[in-house]
Amino acid sequence: MQKVQDIAIEDFNYNLPDEYIAKFPLKKRDEAKLLVYNGKDISKTVFKNLPNLLDDDTLLVFNDTKVVYARLFFQKESGSKIEVFCLEPISCTDIQLAFNQTEEVVWKCLIGNNKKWKQGVLSRTITFDNESVTLNVERIRSEEDTWIVRFFWDKGKSFAEIMQNFGVIPLPPYLNREAKEEDKQDYQTVYAMFDGSVAAPTAGLHFTENTFNDLKSKGIQTSFVTLHVGAGTFKPVTCATIGEHIMHTEKITIKKDVIQSLLNYIDKKIICVGTTSVRTIESIYWYGVKIIESGGKFSEIDVKQWQPYEKRQAISAKESLTVILNMMNDEKINHIYGQTQLIIAPSYEYKIIKGMVTNFHQPKSTLLLLVCAMIGEKWKEVYEYAKNNNFRFLSYGDACLFYKG
Repeated sequence: MQKVQDIAIEDFNYNLPDEYIAKFPLKKRDEAKLLVYNGKDISKTVFKNLPNLLDDDTLLVFNDTKVVYARLFFQKESGSKIEVFCLEPISCTDIQLAFNQTEEVVWKCLIGNNKKWKQGVLSRTITFDNESVTLNVERIRSEEDTWIVRFFWDKGKSFAEIMQNFGVIPLPPYLNREAKEEDKQDYQTVYAMFDGSVAAPTAGLHFTENTFNDLKSKGIQTSFVTLHVGAGTFKPVTCATIGEHIMHTEKITIKKDVIQSLLNYIDKKIICVGTTSVRTIESIYWYGVKIIESGGKFSEIDVKQWQPYEKRQAISAKESLTVILNMMNDEKINHIYGQTQLIIAPSYEYKIIKGMVTNFHQPKSTLLLLVCAMIGEKWKEVYEYAKNNNFRFLSYGDACLFYKG
């Protein structure tokens, strides 16, 4: 059997002409097309019909992260424009704490047009809440292809308020357009709760209040996890094999009641909305495995890229989730935090989920690998079907429902 590290990324390439990429969303989110593959047949419908396609004993898991206005622009006296793209906080391990800071923060950032920024502090002043507020930024040091940057400002505003008023929403680069005012609403799920992502969990963009009402009417349960999507989600796999690719790391938060819900539905159907939810839930399994195998307790989640592909004892999902729940009860904690570098690729065996709602993904992307781990080589036929039936691709495009019948 081929080792996952030896998988050639070229095997996950396909032709995606620009006209298939949705540059804007539909006016009505739930009017998007929905491709359905149940392990045997491919069909199409409209997204608002999703609740009717799910069994009553289904738990739907969502990612409630919120996209922040991570692109901050400054202008030098010479007229040169500098873009500072915020990736993650350095000064606070808790990202929500970082957004609550009222004087200064230190973040890891990408800097556009950095060669024009020779030295010094850049400043920008705007007026909001009837006050004139000045935001300053200075580079501290470089780290590989990123910079550690210090932001400081006046008037006692939180960094969340600073971003909201100074920043621009970070649309995916493949849209090849600047963000518009309507993107502030369009590129955000209706259930977004916690600031932290630089990209939306786009499968969730199709859900409306009506969808949730229909799910509730049918008795389908919902649960929410938090994974803050990083810029690495757009990072293409540029090496020849998967083993050479370094998977990006993302922050996750899990509540105790989510673990309990997963246990309640472990013998039923757990379906994740979006690849970020998939990655979070499967990472939870490997977190429990780590606790069991070490015989210890870990206060933080830390799942490494290749952890699932190492030889180890067979541990059921129920065992893994139970040990996590017991630990949380013993420690009297309601949340666990941490990070995951998990890569899900062909040969991966899903431990908790039985299906996913997702969009169509870029060629040669780790997101396409994740889908292939669920539906196998059928992905090629699924994507060809979508192209032949005028489905819209990528972030603002149409959706898929994949599950094991």
